[in-house]
Amino acid sequence: MAVISRGFGARRRESIPELPPGQYLTDDFPVLSAGPTPRVPLSDWRFDISDDTGVVASWDWDEFLALPIEDVRTDIHCVTRWSKLGTTWRGVSLDTLLADVDTAATHAMAHSHGGYTTNIPFDDLRGGKSWIAVEFDGEPLHPEHGGPARLLVPHLYFWKSAKWIRALVLMDGDAPGFWEQNGYNMHGDPWTEERYW
Repeated sequence: MAVISRGFGARRRESIPELPPGQYLTDDFPVLSAGPTPRVPLSDWRFDISDDTGVVASWDWDEFLALPIEDVRTDIHCVTRWSKLGTTWRGVSLDTLLADVDTAATHAMAHSHGGYTTNIPFDDLRGGKSWIAVEFDGEPLHPEHGGPARLLVPHLYFWKSAKWIRALVLMDGDAPGFWEQNGYNMHGDPWTEERYW
């Protein structure tokens, strides 16, 4: 069952050319989830990167926060047609996390606490395009927005920015995640409106 926040005011794209096609601007931050909000104690939190050989890199919360943290200012776009411009985040770049991972992977599957999954082409994770975010708007990331940590892939529709991230599984081919199995596009580019199959 989806959980959706209260309504929000929005303005159409026609008056704001920075918005992708079919999007509306909001100053709110709507909450949409495919199930209940997991509460992950920091003492239990881990982030793993694995492949078909097993775990190839792993961090607990303290180890993760010891990595270089970047400030990110970016627009975000939800497949449900809202966009929020100029959002501010802090997190660890996937470039940092993948720096010592030797792989020929073409895709990755993000796995979240609560069972959510989403597939992402490997090239969309590298090159300064994605982070594991731990803060939003100067505060620790709240659980309803994916805290303590979420994937942030802002150039794709926001369902690709998996909340409550716990692992990335590297793959040598593509496979659908949760929403992709239910009719969402395998890639999710908002500028070409890759919403559904």
